[in-house]
Amino acid sequence: MVAALFDIDGTLIARNSAPLYMKHMRRTGQARRRDVAITLYYVLRYKLGLLDVERALARSMSFIRGRVEAAVQADAACWYRRELRPYLLPSMASTVVAHRRAGHVTAILTSATRYLAEPLAADLGIDHVLFTGLVVRDGLFTGEVVHPVCYGKGKIYWAEHFAAAQGVDLARSYFYTDSITDLPLLERVGEPRVVNPDPRLRRTAGRRGWPVLQLRLDETAAAPLDAGRRAVTWGTGEGSGGERPSAP
Repeated sequence: MVAALFDIDGTLIARNSAPLYMKHMRRTGQARRRDVAITLYYVLRYKLGLLDVERALARSMSFIRGRVEAAVQADAACWYRRELRPYLLPSMASTVVAHRRAGHVTAILTSATRYLAEPLAADLGIDHVLFTGLVVRDGLFTGEVVHPVCYGKGKIYWAEHFAAAQGVDLARSYFYTDSITDLPLLERVGEPRVVNPDPRLRRTAGRRGWPVLQLRLDETAAAPLDAGRRAVTWGTGEGSGGERPSAP
């Protein structure tokens, strides 16, 4: 079976969600100015491929420890609808639809938590969500995370676990991302797709001949479907369990 795996930030949406969420938290009195500044610092490190994810998580977990999961989940769902949904890339929404029509299993694979990933997946009709898990006990966050974190090489662990459970062949599957931090998984799948890449990933994709999709948020009403057709061209693949997109 073929799968199509999608990163979130810079891939399905045109922005990085972390600073947007922290600004929401600051605006609603749930975070301090210092928390926003630290988040922006970690986002910069992430964009440069220099993020120490364990250190960043330790900082963010101290912020969420003891909070009520149900309240965080409800707040995040409202924030997604009001503030993040406008940043969905129309061409990627069309690409998700195209993969589903081809009979491919679709999944979000992200270092973000379920509280962002699940509303987005429901919005796009994506079947599965793989994310960085936060430990909850008696309805409260403990401040612990599930390891391995779904980041860098950790994404390979979760992708392989998912593939084994779903009968997916990663060697024939797709992964869409914008970030050099996802290079390990791009090398693991058979059909890497690079979306609006950061400079390091752009250079790597050019050297390896990987398809690079340059997509815009401000497309006209007719553009999303056209762009989706350019990004995912359909043809029959032998033994694929459905049609397979060819390289754009």
